[in-house]
Amino acid sequence: MLDEPSPAVEGDPYLHEHTRQWSTITSAADAFVFVMPEYNQGYTAPLKNALDYLFYEWHHKPVGLVSYGMTSGGLRAAQALKPVVSALKMMPLLESVVIHLRQAMSADGTLVPTPAMLEAARGMLDELQLMTSAFATVRA
Repeated sequence: MLDEPSPAVEGDPYLHEHTRQWSTITSAADAFVFVMPEYNQGYTAPLKNALDYLFYEWHHKPVGLVSYGMTSGGLRAAQALKPVVSALKMMPLLESVVIHLRQAMSADGTLVPTPAMLEAARGMLDELQLMTSAFATVRA
């Protein structure tokens, strides 16, 4: 769990090596796709923790969301996450992928993508590529 003594908004220098490594990885990325389950109508603590470790490293980067859950497909978790990533100056994409596990899992537990899921993934990745290019100039 988050163990830096100073808030992330104060930026580097970070006290812990694991935070410095996470900062390097996150800084190097131009965009993100978060694949996230929904639990109790929200996103998971590990995802929130990973976001909270850093601040400036997330800025001006688009983020695509792939959510999954039983009945809701993770939609409530995705909606709850949008204000969080927006506060980090990220841009959540309009296009997303929603996986309703009740319909997308085979009897042996294998994910069987539907044509709609594949189309949504293509749309999200196309938008991610477009926004990544646009935001590169903002970060420059």
